[in-house]
Amino acid sequence: MKPVEPVGIAAAALWLPESRATVSDAVADGRLRTRQAKDLGHPDVPSAQAETAPGLAVSAAREALRAAGAEAKDLDLCVHAWMYYQGHDLWSPPHYVAQELGAHQAMPVGIQQVCNGGAAAVELTVARMTADASHSDGGYRWGMVTTGDRFTEPGFDRWASDYGVVYGDAGTAVLLRTPAAPTDVLTLRSIVTMAAPELESMHRGADPFAAAARTHRPRVDMRATKRVYLHEHGHEQFVRANERAIRTIVAEALHDAGMEPRDPRLRHAVLPRFGLKTLQEFWLPILADCVSAEPLDYGRATGHLGAGDAAAGLADLVRSRALRPGEAALVFSAGAGFTWSCLVVQAPDC
Repeated sequence: MKPVEPVGIAAAALWLPESRATVSDAVADGRLRTRQAKDLGHPDVPSAQAETAPGLAVSAAREALRAAGAEAKDLDLCVHAWMYYQGHDLWSPPHYVAQELGAHQAMPVGIQQVCNGGAAAVELTVARMTADASHSDGGYRWGMVTTGDRFTEPGFDRWASDYGVVYGDAGTAVLLRTPAAPTDVLTLRSIVTMAAPELESMHRGADPFAAAARTHRPRVDMRATKRVYLHEHGHEQFVRANERAIRTIVAEALHDAGMEPRDPRLRHAVLPRFGLKTLQEFWLPILADCVSAEPLDYGRATGHLGAGDAAAGLADLVRSRALRPGEAALVFSAGAGFTWSCLVVQAPDC
């Protein structure tokens, strides 16, 4: 998708709790083998103690508003995405985020697309903002995209609930405005998403539909459902779909952004925050064949942030000043379903 009018990223924030969960403790507790820990490549990940999942999102959003010099009262949309439990059984986290921010004029919307939720939220927010012509006075339209996840026991084991991924706790926020302004830290040039619904059973396995959460097992166990899928289908269906999706979203996102795969402006490719072996086997070889951009793996220090990988990638791009004026980056996200997204963002010329 190429935005029909310029969309600016006024700010992007990553909010991490101070506490950390260490891989050495996970190995000592028997939740990981030493070889698995090496394949993951995370010495430790953020682990929220007193903070709530939507509270982490609120903290990130406040930081984004502060960095942009913007006010919550001006937000038109407040879109929140999440992967895991938000603290109440039947409740609307996006309305809580809006209330806590003081965004009383905003429309709160929730996105549940598992790990790709943050990227989906950005795409849908941009589509809504650029389609809405109600601001005829020449002012900005503002959209806040947040994510917040906290992967806690007893229902979730951040180290052992999945293969090739460790889950870290964090809040993220991306403050969007249209039309873009010269002070925006990045411009969103394009965003493309592709899905492979034939892979949905990787997270369903042979389990019957249940009447309540965690009916079949005391904790979330994606390893169990994936074992069933792999026993029935093998690895090849996923491997082919993953490569096809990555190649497609890169090609289409660059086309929509008016760039070529070897464009000299294309500086970096920000990877999803998966385990090291997963990136080395299923991402890096494909990207090396698609683009000349240098990979950036910000996930060693955080682990996978549920719905927040893409937003965290934007925040780290800005924080680290990885892009010189006029340079661009690809920012990736992927998640169960399966769905893959690629954003093309560009630093201002000066």
